[in-house]
Amino acid sequence: MEAENSCSSRSVLVLHNGVIVTMDPQRRVFRNGAIVIDRDRITALGFINTHVHTSQQLARGIADDVDLITWLHDRIWPYESNMTEEDSYVSTLLCGIELIHSGVTCFAEAGGQHVSGMARAVEQLGLRACLTESIMDSGEGLPASWDIRATDDCIQDVFTSRFQSQKQLYKKHHNTADGRIRIWLGIRQIMNSTDRLLTETRDTAKELKTGIHMHVAEIPYENHFVMNTREAEHGTVTYLEKIQFLQNNLLAAHSVWVNDTEVILYGYSTGHLPYAKKKVSLFIFLLHFIGTKST
Repeated sequence: MEAENSCSSRSVLVLHNGVIVTMDPQRRVFRNGAIVIDRDRITALGFINTHVHTSQQLARGIADDVDLITWLHDRIWPYESNMTEEDSYVSTLLCGIELIHSGVTCFAEAGGQHVSGMARAVEQLGLRACLTESIMDSGEGLPASWDIRATDDCIQDVFTSRFQSQKQLYKKHHNTADGRIRIWLGIRQIMNSTDRLLTETRDTAKELKTGIHMHVAEIPYENHFVMNTREAEHGTVTYLEKIQFLQNNLLAAHSVWVNDTEVILYGYSTGHLPYAKKKVSLFIFLLHFIGTKST
């Protein structure tokens, strides 16, 4: 689609003040701001996928029908920790092609290990993306190559032979590809994050004026873990509010296991993914989210 209009031999498509206006050969005009029907074709505004693991495109079938902890510790993290930058590039290309076929023109990456590989693929695909690195600095289940990563390696403007910090990735890739690529900060989950990682991620995102992508309240065990280790009254959302992490730049994925109070706390962006939770054998309740600001 061109910036202002796009023409075919049968119809004219015009964008005016953010609204799609089309006129077919019978000169009927359809206006609804989102979808227009042109005989046997449908033209729609591009969809936005708010939670994508581009690195997992090559991992389909290796981790179905197990609980989340087994899925992470025994299947996905060993797989991801062995990926190269070239693997990430190829996986992102395949994922991006599928997104395009689904009508998606913009996506938020939930966290992989090779942002440079992702960025190279996104630039070639022509998509818009908010890319994040999967960041953890503590906790159980980490592969040996990840377990040595300190908090400073994750956030600060330091470089080792093994890691680029998120600040360095931001400097390298943010606003590249003609502005289509944005770099956000990532927290994989609270069970593998120290308080220092959480608060410094919060502060660094504010400093850089960028977003944060994090898995939140994904399973009941996560809330129990937070209550036992952080002395929170309920779970992850309650604790994140306590440390002022719930800001309007937070994209909180899943957010399934929340209570009524936490739903009210969520005046921010939530990427709710019910089918993903079905894949790890969980039953979820959606009624609390009907009519809220979740997306």
